Amino acid sequence: MSTQFFHQDERFVRDFGVLSQFGATENGGVHRLAGSAADGEQRRWFTELLESEGFRVEFDQVGNQFGLLELAAGAPYVVVGSHLDSQPTAGKYDGAYGVLAAAHAAFRLAAEWRSTGAVPQYNLAVVNWFNEEGARFKPSMMGSSVYTGKMAATAALAVQDPDGVTVSEALQSIGCMGSGTGPTAAYCAEIHIEQGRSMERDGVTIGLVDSNWAANKYEFVVHGEQSHTGSTVIADRKDALLGASMLVVAAREIADRFPGVLHTSVGQLNVYPNSPVVVPSRVNLLLDLRSADEAVLAEADQLLHDRMLEIEQAADVRIEKGSSHCWPVMPYQPEGVDLAEKAAVDLGLSYRKVKTLAGHDSTNMKDIVPTVMLFVPSVEGISHNEHEYTRDEDIVAGLHMLTDVVRRLCDGELDARNS
Repeated sequence: MSTQFFHQDERFVRDFGVLSQFGATENGGVHRLAGSAADGEQRRWFTELLESEGFRVEFDQVGNQFGLLELAAGAPYVVVGSHLDSQPTAGKYDGAYGVLAAAHAAFRLAAEWRSTGAVPQYNLAVVNWFNEEGARFKPSMMGSSVYTGKMAATAALAVQDPDGVTVSEALQSIGCMGSGTGPTAAYCAEIHIEQGRSMERDGVTIGLVDSNWAANKYEFVVHGEQSHTGSTVIADRKDALLGASMLVVAAREIADRFPGVLHTSVGQLNVYPNSPVVVPSRVNLLLDLRSADEAVLAEADQLLHDRMLEIEQAADVRIEKGSSHCWPVMPYQPEGVDLAEKAAVDLGLSYRKVKTLAGHDSTNMKDIVPTVMLFVPSVEGISHNEHEYTRDEDIVAGLHMLTDVVRRLCDGELDARNS
């Protein structure tokens, strides 16, 4: 490895350390919800970083942040990046690694093109998608959903957080409310930590993502009747929290019927009135089912709905199904996976094909343009946790891999296959 390349890698690791200071928590993680003050601080820093390398920065109508390098006049863009927002008290690698790796890959390519005078086939856009996590504003992957036409911008901007603050108000408060729909994409690439333990277990440096798991995500509202916890006879209670608890247990029991094939979870409960002496009258909860086998997912979904009817009778409550956010198993374009495989071979990096269990912005992007999704290992599979960790040598190897993939995309290597 050349001395210059080594110094570039060191700079990347240092920049990642700086980025990790925004919204930093005492236990080594980050807390920077979409549209928060910490999100605004990191976006301003990222703007300065991009502009220092000659990229023009703009925000679109829902706060997606783009660093644009236009060398081929009028040509569309290879869009590469991830997201900077986090879950509450989360790890510092999820999303943020992919955004910074995209920026440094773009910096390296821009320097190459300047030194050689080469003009790529496509322009280059580094992206920080807005509200991928969905922790403050629902649904998740909001920015890329608007960009890809799956969600209307007006609907996204009107979404409120639990305190009644809209997306529009949040973006305005941090100075990131832009206009327009962003650059036109020809191809897309994203790199991310695996958020699982399989790659570390198998000693693999690069994961070539060839498809996503299907997911059914629901918001349920359990309706009961408010009453006194001390004086109301048990038989007379319509306890919404009891019904919600039975739903939580039902989801886990359904997962246990399909070990390793189905994942279920309930990640959020909102209880009303949430008083120690009041039987709850309403509980809002988010429940999801995920599987790579759509037949299993359909069977599990039916089991869940059958159990809902049983729970309504057993707890004397009513369960309302509110919003849903579902997606099927969808492969990434095979030609993109092949391109990434060639890059890994040329770089001498160990690799294998993997599937993504989680949703990512690239799962939206692959529906409109050929998209390459890459993983690097997560130590012990820890994620959405302050102790999330990926080794420096792995994030650097991923940066090298991403740089080569984006170079190939910008040079039009996939054009012949898609013509």
